[in-house]
Order: sequence, then structure tokens, then C-alpha cells
Amino acid sequence: MYSTKHKRRKLGILIIVLAAAALTSCQSYKHLDVSPHADTDSIFRDVVSNSDTTTIADIPWREYFTDPKLQALITEGLEQNIDMQIALTRIKQAEANLSMTRGNRLPDVSAGFQINHTRTSSGNNGRDILGYTSNQNSLGFLASWEIDLWGKLASKSRAQYANYLNSFEYKNLVQTELIANIANKYYNLQTLDRQLQITKETIVLLKESAETMAALKEAGQQNAAAVEQSNALLYSTQLSVPALESQIREKENAICLILGRKPGQIERTSIGEQTVNTNLRIGVPIQLLSRRPDVKQTELNVLSAYATTDAARASFYPSLTITSASFGLAAGYFSDFFKPENIAANIVAGLIQPIFNRHQLKGNLKIAEAQQEEALLNFRNTVLLAGQEVSDILYGYESSLKKNEFRESQIISLSNAVDFSKDLLIAGEAIYTEVLSAQQNLLSAQLNQVNDKLEQLTFSVSLYRALGGGVN
Repeated sequence: MYSTKHKRRKLGILIIVLAAAALTSCQSYKHLDVSPHADTDSIFRDVVSNSDTTTIADIPWREYFTDPKLQALITEGLEQNIDMQIALTRIKQAEANLSMTRGNRLPDVSAGFQINHTRTSSGNNGRDILGYTSNQNSLGFLASWEIDLWGKLASKSRAQYANYLNSFEYKNLVQTELIANIANKYYNLQTLDRQLQITKETIVLLKESAETMAALKEAGQQNAAAVEQSNALLYSTQLSVPALESQIREKENAICLILGRKPGQIERTSIGEQTVNTNLRIGVPIQLLSRRPDVKQTELNVLSAYATTDAARASFYPSLTITSASFGLAAGYFSDFFKPENIAANIVAGLIQPIFNRHQLKGNLKIAEAQQEEALLNFRNTVLLAGQEVSDILYGYESSLKKNEFRESQIISLSNAVDFSKDLLIAGEAIYTEVLSAQQNLLSAQLNQVNDKLEQLTFSVSLYRALGGGVN
């Protein structure tokens, strides 16, 4: 008889375990494949698909940004930047949350000592009030444990693990943005330096031109209007110097803020020493999924949402909980503690099936499923935005490169126009406004040429970031 009951009990336990294994084995996240939904083969516009997986994102940032001054600034930023330090603290927080979640799957064990002292009446017609005393002292270990039959705690652990990985991708995202930000501001600062230099060189030439106009007026070949117009152009150009110097100072302070240091001077080379990379390999679109931190973040959000949905679904099933389990010594007197006959063990367990709170559980499941769908949509949208960003940068970069040859020809023509108009003015065959216009146009073209190079350097930095570079 006992054997039959024992076999039935074992069979019941086996059925429960197999059912739990069947449920956990078909959890939705195990079949999750988010990549095909993104249709990554065609997210780069007007880019012919090929099998070349070479991409500039694989190049370490120290090899991509070869300027030693810029390298020093990036290194300092990675070590001192406040946002980077915040990102590292988020990793620590996520690690602690993951540790707590994993700990929920293990028994909660503690050591304890308990004294139970009871005084009651003896029942002898009330004459012996509180005269009866009983003592029960215990020393040992206490435990409680929720057995994860349906994978609810395992799913919560997987969701937290995805969040943990997400914190690393957040750090990588901050790092990539930081490197790009420092490089862009550095190139902007160099551009301002060059523009200030061109402006000061132009001021020297305009002073000579103003002196020439004054000499021609004395010789009776020009009038006072020509002299004043020349002086006005000189003053207008001189007015731009304080503005450029102010912008340089502000840009230096902005870089110092990124580096986590007090405002001060930034050591730098000249923009003329910078080489624009004209061979930018973008690789294949699918690499965005494995390199871009923001894409990887949204993918991890999807995995976390699916695991959370599995946990919400598992909440409908009964939970087997050992609410109290103890093992140790128990005796009425301390002197009897360590006698073998006073070893004591106790266990209280229960199988709880939710009934009256099913509406709340259904609500939690619907919320989890909606958040799961939202996470998947966010992932798809992030991939599409990444493709758009790369496409826009690549086209803008190629268009900017096309301006170089025309800009150089424009500057050569305007330089010749300035020289020719000066000669014609002295010969009396040109008016002063032609000279002033040629000088003004030349200055504008020279400044625009510097802006063209800044634009191309900015595109190269943005494309490196957009492809997911800057982490290594």
C-alpha cells in the first residue's frame, strides 16, 4: 500500500516537472529572430549590395584619427568625461540588479537563534495564576525558496541579463558619440584658426589697397569716394577678427567641458595638416546590427520584452513555495542543546494557484505583450533610421568632394581678377568698385574653401560614427 502511494506521488511530481519543462522550452524569446524584420539588405539608398564586409567601423579610432593632438584629447575624454563616468555607474547598477534577480532563484538561507518562553495558568481553580512555564529554545538554519517550475524566475533573470548587456551598449554609445563630438569640435577649432589667419592676411592686403587708393587720389586719378570705400571694406574685414577670436575661445571652452576639465587653451595642429579620407568603406548593411550600439540596444530591449512576457504568462500557473524550512537544535534548556536526540527539522511548503487576482495577471500580460510589440517596432525603426543616416551622410560626403576642384578653380580665377583689376585701376582702365568687389569675392571664396574641408572632415567623422565605429 505504501509502495503504491509512493509511486503515485513520484509520478505526480514527474508530470509537473515535465509540464514545466515543456512550457519553458517553448518560450517565445527562444524563437525570436529580429533581424529579418529590418530588411537590412536595402536600407542604404543607391548603394549596390556586395559581399565586401570591409568597413571603416572596424578601424580602431587611434588609426582612424591619426592627429596626435586629437588622439590625446580623445584619450583624456574617455577617461574624464562625465557622461562616460555616468555610463560606467549604470553598468554597476545593472550588474547589481542582475545579481539580485539571479539570487531570487536560489533558496534564502539564514542562521537564527530563537527563544520561546511561555507562562500559563495551571488550571487549579485559578489559584496558580501564570504558574506554569514552558521553554523552547532553537538554534539552526532557516530557509525559504520558490521553486521555479514554469520558468518565471528564469525569464525574469533573462530579461535582467538583457538589461545588463544594454548598459554596456549604452556605454559604447556614449563612447562613440564622445569620440565623434571631440573630433568634430577639434576640426571646427582648426577651421576657425585658419579663417582667422586668412582674414588677417586679407587685412594686410586691404591696407595696401587703401593706401594705393589714397595715393591715386593725391595724384588726381581717383576721388574721395574710392578712398572711403576702400577704408570701409578694410574696417568691415577687421570687424570679423574679434568675432572669430571669440568663437575660438568658446570652442576651446566647449572642448574643455567635454574633457571634464576647467576652461583653458586646447593644443592643436592646423587644418592644413588634416587629410580627408576619400576611401570610406561602409561594408554590408547587416553589419549595422552587430556594430551600432543604438541598434544593439533596441535589439536587447526586444529580447528583454519577450522574456518579460514569458514571466507574465508563467504567473498564471501554480507556484510551489517552501515558505519555511529549518534544521538545527531545539531543547527546553540550553544544557540539552547538543544532545543527539534534540536535532530538529521542519518544513512548510505550499502550492498556490492564483484565482481572485487573475484580472491583474491578465492586465500584466497584456501590458507585457504591448511593450513587446513596441520594442520590436522601435527596433525596426532604429534600423531604418540608421540606414537613412548612413545614406544621407554618404551622399553628402560624395557631393562635398565634388566641390573641391571647382572651388580651387574659383580661387585661382578670383586671385587673377584681383591682380588684373589692380593693374587696370592704375592704368585708368577700371573703376575702384571692380577692385573692391574682386577682393571681397576672393576672401569669401577662401573662407568657403576652409568650410568645404571642415564639411568633408565632419562627414567622415559622422559616417564613422553612423556605421558603429569608435568602440574599439
